[in-house]
Amino acid sequence: MPPPLLLLLSAFVFGVGLMIVLTKQNVLFILIGIELMFNAACFNFVLFSSYDPQQQGQVFVLLIMAMIVCETAVALAIIFKVYQHYQSIELVQLQRLREE
Repeated sequence: MPPPLLLLLSAFVFGVGLMIVLTKQNVLFILIGIELMFNAACFNFVLFSSYDPQQQGQVFVLLIMAMIVCETAVALAIIFKVYQHYQSIELVQLQRLREE
């Protein structure tokens, strides 16, 4: 596939992730949107590392993927604790509970 088409695909995936983060009220969907944005960035790193003889972009992708796994584990643990305490993971309800 030509690189401009791959860049458009990456921009589309990033845009979908950004729209999910901006429009959804559920914390799990927001986490999914953030993951999509990270994956689009990783996709760009891999695409541009194909022009680098040392393949440094792929090393960055491995580090980013490790960071994504850690971030997801911590976020899910926080979400589970919030759900146990408030019985909801909707942002609007959590903000109302904080104000009360």
